[in-house]
Amino acid sequence: MIKTIKLKLDAIEGMLYYWQATSEKEKVGESYLVNITEFSGMDRLYGDDFTPESARKVLSAISNREMLNDSSKTERKFWNNNMWMLEDLEYTNTMVAPLKVLNLDDLVEKINSSVSDSKYEDVEVIFIPGHKEESYIDGNKVVINFFRVMPDIYGGDSVKIGEKELKSYIEEKIIEAVS
Repeated sequence: MIKTIKLKLDAIEGMLYYWQATSEKEKVGESYLVNITEFSGMDRLYGDDFTPESARKVLSAISNREMLNDSSKTERKFWNNNMWMLEDLEYTNTMVAPLKVLNLDDLVEKINSSVSDSKYEDVEVIFIPGHKEESYIDGNKVVINFFRVMPDIYGGDSVKIGEKELKSYIEEKIIEAVS
């Protein structure tokens, strides 16, 4: 039986500062970039072709307005996603705003009525700046690629990931994680 669902936006909050500072041509320190690579959930991004050093290198190149040399396809994807955020910070803030007010408490009862025997009592929903996958499930953690959040560009309240409404998407992923 699930008792709590915790929303973790640490990586996105850290990236908001990075995107804002970088757009204002401020230098973002290397130690800050290393910290970003260590946020909860970021480990789901790492593998043979994309490591914490890859993430740091990409973010450093963007911040320093340097070319990204000798990069892998995954590094270039991560670079493109982050450059997209810098192009229109107003849109970036539109993506973040619904996450900041997202309350998942009502999903506890709903999921408990759907799943008779949950593997976990506590679940974390973590948003990260990803590169490939829409989401990852790692034990009791549902890690969601922030770049897949799609707010209504016409000013409505609808927020989706893929074709699903945000909360429905999260509910589906939690059920998958705890079943």
